[in-house]
Amino acid sequence: MTKVAEVLAVAETLWPSSGADEWDRPGLICGSQNSNVRTVLMTVDVTAEIIQDAAEAGIDLIISHHPFLLRGIYELTEQSAKGSVLAAAIRNNIALFSAHTNADVVEGGVSAVLAEALGLQSITPLVPTSSNTVGHGRIGSLAQPVKLLDFARSVAGVLSATAGGVRVAGDANQTVSRIALCGGAGDSFIASAIEANADVYVTSDLRHHPTQDALERARAEGREFALIDISHWAAESLWLGQAANQLGNALPDVKFVVSDLRTDPWDFAVTQ
Repeated sequence: MTKVAEVLAVAETLWPSSGADEWDRPGLICGSQNSNVRTVLMTVDVTAEIIQDAAEAGIDLIISHHPFLLRGIYELTEQSAKGSVLAAAIRNNIALFSAHTNADVVEGGVSAVLAEALGLQSITPLVPTSSNTVGHGRIGSLAQPVKLLDFARSVAGVLSATAGGVRVAGDANQTVSRIALCGGAGDSFIASAIEANADVYVTSDLRHHPTQDALERARAEGREFALIDISHWAAESLWLGQAANQLGNALPDVKFVVSDLRTDPWDFAVTQ
């Protein structure tokens, strides 16, 4: 019988923990490394609904992209957001493990999967960390230049639908070819995208001021530049299938299942 420790060992070869950012907290969150594993659920987030679904399906281990305990937690009562979910996982003998920024930066990681889904060519890290294949974000080129509006439509086409949809800052008729992106929240790399001469930068959780400042910088430099804001969950969920396949190839006796639950927190949007 495969043990949790064996799954973790394979995960370490795929997404070395040494590649995680200093602030990050990937790894085993709860559960015993000596526990048996028959079925593993892959998900972006760990939520109460995910735990309930896992318990009903007899899941032994949940591998999430986002660490369940990332920032300082000072109480885990069952009346708290984290305590109630963690207690449910422990009661149902479900171990929790995460691969976060260490799964972002590797070749074949979160941003690389997104870049491939968008059809980019000559893909390299936007911000290399240790080599020309490892680093945050990705940058590459489309096979043929297209209008920004058409590219945005293609982005929407490869992502799961969410209430937030795909938001675009830029001229719809602008021609784009060189594409930078970062799966997840990537506004800290906007400057890197501009300096890499990207025509458009695709990422999630873009805020008002960084977006506005980026557009103003490009305008001051006399160049066109656009930003596309996509769902954090939708962008990162593309990686789950590849991660499940990689783990499954190494551990054929374990079943790896990608969750079909949407953990994007937004339920609907309204317009005037």
